Amino acid sequence: MKQTIFRSIVLLSFCSSIAQNTALKTKINSKSESLESKVIEWRRDFHKNPELGNREFKTAEKIAAHLRSLGMEVQTGIAKTGVVGILKGGKPGPVVALRADIDALPVKERVDIPFASKQEGEYNGQKVNIMHACGHDTHIAMLMGTAEVLASIQKELKGTVKFIFQPAEEGAPDGEEGGAELMVKEGVLSNPKVDVIFGLHINAQTEVGTIKYRPEGTMAASDWFKIKITGKQTHGAYPWLGIDPIVTASQIVLGLQTIISRNLNIAETGAVVSVGKIDAGVRSNVIPEELNMYGTIRTLDSKVQDMIHKRVKEVVSSIAESAGAKADIVITKQTLVTYNDPNLTEKMLPTLKAVAGKDKVLLTPAVMGAEDFSFYQDKIPGLYFFLGGAPKGKPISETAPHHTPDFYIDESGFVLGVKTMANLTVDYMEMQTKK
Repeated sequence: MKQTIFRSIVLLSFCSSIAQNTALKTKINSKSESLESKVIEWRRDFHKNPELGNREFKTAEKIAAHLRSLGMEVQTGIAKTGVVGILKGGKPGPVVALRADIDALPVKERVDIPFASKQEGEYNGQKVNIMHACGHDTHIAMLMGTAEVLASIQKELKGTVKFIFQPAEEGAPDGEEGGAELMVKEGVLSNPKVDVIFGLHINAQTEVGTIKYRPEGTMAASDWFKIKITGKQTHGAYPWLGIDPIVTASQIVLGLQTIISRNLNIAETGAVVSVGKIDAGVRSNVIPEELNMYGTIRTLDSKVQDMIHKRVKEVVSSIAESAGAKADIVITKQTLVTYNDPNLTEKMLPTLKAVAGKDKVLLTPAVMGAEDFSFYQDKIPGLYFFLGGAPKGKPISETAPHHTPDFYIDESGFVLGVKTMANLTVDYMEMQTKK
């Protein structure tokens, strides 16, 4: 008899818990949908008024004002212009961090929309146009929406939420620190100590309503390199009297490509070595003495990363020496591999499928783009996923990629982003408090 009563009590408690959780999910989804126009309005404002990394002053002010209006404890000036909001739930539980990057890029917008950016600024000493050409404006707006959703159920939250609005994800200006690495250094994962972190990235090549994810290595580690080639200046009419750094650089560009095609088992992993910028000379009939070239290395494995660094140095030095020139090379590590904790990914996958629909949550191959979200994941478990934002009615193959003047995002996918971040938070808290 006693055993039967005990089982009945357990069953009633379990059913009550399910009912409460269902009611909470209904509140989250309903509130998210009610905020759609607000999130779009925020996004358009940020898109029209973009700011470069470590210079997001007005952006930070708007974010901080919104978080304060929700009654949160707000911290500003973290990692230059970062903003953190702390929402303490009504019940004890873990600390969940949600992150959005807030910086724009030195790109001139070509998209014909009413809220197109006309802003200009300075980037590494050059006057540039500024555009949210990677969707960070959408990330800000969606996380602001998520903050409002979770603040509306604050008393029912089983833990604390840390909203991290991070500057300079695209990289700090020359000579400055910035981004996630600096935020971690300045203690963003402490006081209170964060247990887990979630983040998303809008994607212009993914259908609206779709979520893409990958356990383990998801985005590549990013390294930058600078090569200085010193030759001997001469008249362009008499090249045999000098040592041409431009011809040497041309051979180096081709030589670097053989590292991937001849030294890497591409059936096991991918990698990229690209030269993106070459500076040399002042006029057409003078062969210059010096040349500087800049590029990036992308890898998904630390051993491959070390191998490529070694081979880049060997290839550059050997080619320069064969031409009679001198080469100096510096390789700087920018980001780590964006690594989704496999256990966390498995636990949270049902949440992604419940919010978006099973057929709309897809496993994605690793990508060679990089994300400094990896610096958070280096310290604590994290899950980073992609949210569809492709323009409707246009083939994906014709959609402008990120970091280009024609980059465009469909705004109808924002509600899914808000719902997903809010549901991940609540579900993780529920899992941890049941242990």
